[in-house]
Amino acid sequence: MAITAAQVKELRELTGAGMMDCKKALTQTEGDMDKAVEFLREKGLATAQKKASRVAAEGLCKTLVAEDAKSAVVVEVNAETDFVAKNEKFQNYVADVAAQALTTSAADIDAFLAEAWALDTTKTVKEVLAAQIAVIGENMNIRRFSQVKEENGFVASYTHMGGKIGVLVDIETNVVNEAVQEMAKNVAMQIAALKPQYTDRSEISEDYIAHEKEILMAQIMNDPKESQKPEKVIQGMINGRINKELKEICLLDQVYVKAEDGKQSVAKYVEEVAKANGAAISVKGFVRYETGEGIQKREENFAEEVAKQMGM
Repeated sequence: MAITAAQVKELRELTGAGMMDCKKALTQTEGDMDKAVEFLREKGLATAQKKASRVAAEGLCKTLVAEDAKSAVVVEVNAETDFVAKNEKFQNYVADVAAQALTTSAADIDAFLAEAWALDTTKTVKEVLAAQIAVIGENMNIRRFSQVKEENGFVASYTHMGGKIGVLVDIETNVVNEAVQEMAKNVAMQIAALKPQYTDRSEISEDYIAHEKEILMAQIMNDPKESQKPEKVIQGMINGRINKELKEICLLDQVYVKAEDGKQSVAKYVEEVAKANGAAISVKGFVRYETGEGIQKREENFAEEVAKQMGM
């Protein structure tokens, strides 16, 4: 099959590999994007984690914490342009959506859209959304929401870049004071900045570890020098690289961004605050939303369109 310029561009953005390597990977995998990424990883031409697709969806992520801090919610509402996302009417509407989502019993977004709007129970959430679209004059979408509840502690929140990123952190603790609350906010900022995928290693499946080991083994076998090393050495190399990767994707294993020595992990930072305040503290989980993540917005590019039509 013919590989298009647009496909090559997308794979390059996903992996950071060179243009010709991307074209070769797509040709070898018959245009299958996921398989092409794996192909590049096995050849050592892509990073261990896919780079996030470039997205241009606009909107806001809004967090809202209950007065007693025992529950909180984060919502994402999308619009077509950044201009609308900065509009006061849009921002007020997103705040109303968050207030509704904080106490909803809806299990998913479809159920949420079907329920009565708290500020006008004669209409559903979906009907009010349609009305807002008519008023603002741009397509909008309530994309998702997540609730976090913690009876034995509190939920902390943080928003970054004016609502581009929204974070909730579930903190179980027997002491709630300014120092512990500041620790929770710092952890939330860490999540916003470094984008961990898991809270700790217990959340990572054996299948994930096995798959990563397969990729690393393929990389080593494709290297003439490394492939000649003894099996014990190769396994040690693989385990070392896995541990390095897990330190990047697990929140509590990450280096704490504010650490003075540049080495202290988030887990050690939390432990330090707990000890100083005579508290038992556990970071049970988190939710991180980034506006537009995973949404591809079409980019008009005349040169690429011509290349595509010519069957490149």
